[in-house]
Amino acid sequence: MQTGLDFTLVEDLVAGVDEVGRGPLCGAVVTAAVILDPAKPILGLNDSKKLTEAKREKLFVEIQEKALCWFIARAEVEEIDQLNILHATMLAMKRAVEGLSITPKLALIDGNRCPQLSVPSAPVVKGDSKVPAIAA
Repeated sequence: MQTGLDFTLVEDLVAGVDEVGRGPLCGAVVTAAVILDPAKPILGLNDSKKLTEAKREKLFVEIQEKALCWFIARAEVEEIDQLNILHATMLAMKRAVEGLSITPKLALIDGNRCPQLSVPSAPVVKGDSKVPAIAA
């Protein structure tokens, strides 16, 4: 069992959702939604900023192999310009959850806001350090 991350939160098909690329001055914002398999825990998951590149690459392969499903989505520069970065991020997160091949019972979103989703959702501040599915 990994310390610091609550593996009990993955027992009811919980999707973790996080974004990357929100800081750059140009380029798309990319988000991912992941539903982990509670029978196949992935040790070492954490906020990607706290991991080495080699560890991130190793975990990426393991996530692809062990997750029940995952989906990567994006909002393009034109959408960011039209909507603003926050709303474009929410749009990309919505696309990621909607793209999952399994419908989660709950989506846990890294941060303090949630996009409008067709499933219940909850924000988790610093979720990528607390919830394995968000860290994935």
